[in-house]
Amino acid sequence: MLTLPNILTLSRIITVPLLAAFLWWPEWRLGYGIAFAIYCLMGVTDYFDGYLARAQGTVSKLGVFLDPIADKIMVAAVLLILAGRGVIAELNLIPALVILMREIAVSGLREFLGGIQVSLPVSRLAKWKTMLQLVALGGLILSGALPDLAWLWQASSAAFWVSAALTLLTGWDYLRVGLKHMDT
Repeated sequence: MLTLPNILTLSRIITVPLLAAFLWWPEWRLGYGIAFAIYCLMGVTDYFDGYLARAQGTVSKLGVFLDPIADKIMVAAVLLILAGRGVIAELNLIPALVILMREIAVSGLREFLGGIQVSLPVSRLAKWKTMLQLVALGGLILSGALPDLAWLWQASSAAFWVSAALTLLTGWDYLRVGLKHMDT
């Protein structure tokens, strides 16, 4: 169970409070720079845990279970801290809410479908959604370290909205597939 890929996944979960601590003070540029570095490191471990598990033939049930949870915990923590500290505010709260709602709904749908032995594979569009979402959040974090670069905030906000649109689309796709397996 304690394979290198699983250790990398667990390290992402354990690192979330550290990431949140550095995001707590939006006025602290260095803190946001450190948070951005931690966030990038978490993204690298996300890539390598899956790559190593497949390459080494050590894909485990624990890893399959923990990997999406680690991603959701990280995204939810970043969204909640940035919203709570006013970094994500006003209209940008809409995509944050869409992302959180979809993640909770799809997790519930997967749990329900798992109970009836139906898997809900991740679509290619959902992978693109996740990548854009992580890039957008990373850009929002980095813009806290580099507030003089207004274009960075604007580009990250635009990517955030596009990722929320993809979030709605992929959420609907999953729901549509899931509804076929529900009794009326």
